[in-house]
Amino acid sequence: MKRQRNRGRVTLASIAAMCAVAALPGQAHAADEPAPYAFDPDAKKVPGAETNAEASELTSGSVYRSAIKPGQKLYYRLNLDDATSAYVSAVVVPEAGGKVAYGDGITISIRDIDDTQCSAEDANFGPAEFARPIAAYAHRIVEKGNSTCREGGEYNVLIERKSTATSSPAEWDLELRYASEPEAKAADAQATVAPENWSSASPTPPTGKRKRAGGSSFHDATGLVTGEWQDDIAAGQTRFYRVPVDWGQQIFASAALSNNSRSTEYLGNALALSLENPAQGHVDSETLSYSGESASVALAPLPPVDYRNRFDPASDVSAMRFAGWYYLSVTLSPEISKFYGDKPLPLRLKVSVRNEAKESPYAGAAGIFGVSDEDKDMAQSGQSAPQAARSGTMRLVAAAGIGAGTVLVLGLGAWTLLARRRTVPAVVPPGAGGPQPPYGGPPPQSW
Repeated sequence: MKRQRNRGRVTLASIAAMCAVAALPGQAHAADEPAPYAFDPDAKKVPGAETNAEASELTSGSVYRSAIKPGQKLYYRLNLDDATSAYVSAVVVPEAGGKVAYGDGITISIRDIDDTQCSAEDANFGPAEFARPIAAYAHRIVEKGNSTCREGGEYNVLIERKSTATSSPAEWDLELRYASEPEAKAADAQATVAPENWSSASPTPPTGKRKRAGGSSFHDATGLVTGEWQDDIAAGQTRFYRVPVDWGQQIFASAALSNNSRSTEYLGNALALSLENPAQGHVDSETLSYSGESASVALAPLPPVDYRNRFDPASDVSAMRFAGWYYLSVTLSPEISKFYGDKPLPLRLKVSVRNEAKESPYAGAAGIFGVSDEDKDMAQSGQSAPQAARSGTMRLVAAAGIGAGTVLVLGLGAWTLLARRRTVPAVVPPGAGGPQPPYGGPPPQSW
């Protein structure tokens, strides 16, 4: 019986695993209000320090959660070798409905122990003055001809918040990511100049709309491939999507709002469209004005993904330095509801990825800076990272369940057979001696 109890535990464990997968956090929210930003559930909480001597260390490949107040300067620590390029991004998540102004935002920088700045990038709300997630990154690059920040040792990440006196004073949440870039092959590592000639002509727009609902963060962004995609977006809501873009490929994207007969009120910068790269560094953003008629906006033409783009002085070109998942986000102004109601508006996205993929410039595995066959499958099916993880877990649970079930059925059969053999008395032939059945009844019948 002890073995039977163990088999029961296996079955119960499988059921529990299925229940746990079905009840992952952050999936449910009220149907009539935008979902809150879905932070990566693996993010570790880390406080920023106001002095670099007290800064908490970040480790490569990890995600963190922190927060920053108006006017604060917060430090985090890195320990770097003398050969690896490092990227740290910060996603700013202000409170929903909070007031922000044009120049409100953050500056993120990486600095060496002597406070020499390795790189810095700003993230601000710009002309679309409504609260929404925005992102920026900083990096320490080890490359030929660059003597700044080359030594191994302690470095600091500094995040500075800028807010006007009229903006909401509440803390902004931060989602921090630290990624290391693989070493380049010898030929690519010698590069010092960005490509100059690339086509900026937009491809023929894709046709044939398909429905696909966006996610609510970088973590649960919905996969897309070349095509025209239909969604709905509510006032104050941000939708996230991700597109695999390989080496040598170009991404083109546009967003369009459908017409609405409820009003003709003009709203400047009613919708914000943004693109971030695989390290969640900002690439480009555009805004759309709306007056009840169908309107669209497109990202600026961007170069093919190339390792050498990092040497271009233009930030949007420089950001196209890796292959991997590129993230599109679309936010609709909360002001829309005042004139056009609370009902979500139809949203159309057109995405094109052009050119054949080229060979990776890295000497080893590309990690997040590459596109795998699995990535392509996830994009084709529209899976987010959590959905892909759940489907993989369900396959394991199903396999475990089938295996446990098979063992259980075979075990029950063997147990039943053994029980029958133990409980059925032997048949005594007529005229033979021997003891009578202990229960004193008639002789048992043969089975």
